Amino acid sequence: MNESSIKAGLTAGMNRRYFLQVTGGGLVTATALGASGYLSRAQAATYEKFTWISPRGTLEVLDDYPYWAARKMGYFGDLNTDMQPGPSDGTATVKFVDVGQADMGFPSPGVFSFAIQNGMKLTSVFHMGARDTFSFAFRKGEGSSDLKALEGKTVLLGSAAWQSITDPLLASQGVDIKKVKYVEAGWPTWGTALAGGQGDAALSWEGLRAEWIATGLKFDYWLGVQKSRLPANTFVVRTADLEDPDRKAFLEKYLRGWAMGLEFGYQNPRAAVEAVFEQFPTLAKNLGPQLGTTSILQQINVFRGDMDKRSGWGWHDMASWQGFFDEIHKIGQITNPVKAEDVCTNDLIAPANDFDKAKVKADADGYQLSEGFTALDVENIKAHMFDDAV
Repeated sequence: MNESSIKAGLTAGMNRRYFLQVTGGGLVTATALGASGYLSRAQAATYEKFTWISPRGTLEVLDDYPYWAARKMGYFGDLNTDMQPGPSDGTATVKFVDVGQADMGFPSPGVFSFAIQNGMKLTSVFHMGARDTFSFAFRKGEGSSDLKALEGKTVLLGSAAWQSITDPLLASQGVDIKKVKYVEAGWPTWGTALAGGQGDAALSWEGLRAEWIATGLKFDYWLGVQKSRLPANTFVVRTADLEDPDRKAFLEKYLRGWAMGLEFGYQNPRAAVEAVFEQFPTLAKNLGPQLGTTSILQQINVFRGDMDKRSGWGWHDMASWQGFFDEIHKIGQITNPVKAEDVCTNDLIAPANDFDKAKVKADADGYQLSEGFTALDVENIKAHMFDDAV
């Protein structure tokens, strides 16, 4: 079934829920899973249920803590929202949004560039990753502060699509990317493969560092959050949705919920971890309060960035984005130049940040932590967040 037939069938109306699957060749097919369909609402003035899709194959991570905190605290109000994990294909988060299977995706800039290159009419509306979240993990004692050391070496990826992340990052650090070999070691096993002696380095990101420690994976890291000026993951929607007044108004309210969740997490990181742990007990068991808080602090550092230079949560630094687009055009990741303002917008940032910050702070300050979290020394965790950096 091709994309046009999916759209045609869904326009006619379906009484079953369909999830897209992406083949190795990039084709989009549909698999019935039962329940009511997402795409049958495509012609509606607004969203019956607003679906956000992860770039990962699971939601059982701390990365999405603003959503779970906001939902717990009621910051989405009466909006009907849904979260879905993406399939293993690293580009699915943009493909799902493009064909209407989901309403918002969370791609890396590299995967967003894949969407642009392939003619998907998507716009970045809320830049979560103010600092570069991506890093390279090395076995203990083998790390390098100069990524040129990776020339002639092998980098492990969880998905082949992640090369769109690593190529511009390496190139921006002066690496000849033609001299770097990539091996797709699979999700979620690529870190284990590095620890087991395969490859020379592996792509990682903030938050995941702490989660890997919880599974016994201890590495040295070259950290993009310290050394890269490139942007990180962002929220994208169909460009056409921004041209619909009702949908745009919905998006402003929805993103306000995320912004409030981000503010809540900044004011009380431990409370935000608890919100995620309540949703995913297995994650709570695997991480525990100490590593959970370490993970979320790493991510808050990425999401917040230098807030004194930003116009609120989600604000795009167009100079950073333009630098990224220029870099990927130079290395041939996209064939035509891209102007950042054409595919990124700050139009929704002011409405998204238009909330009572004093109330959110009061909510965060008044949150009753459980015993395991109350005992944590957050400042001490912050002081040691980068002990594994090279």
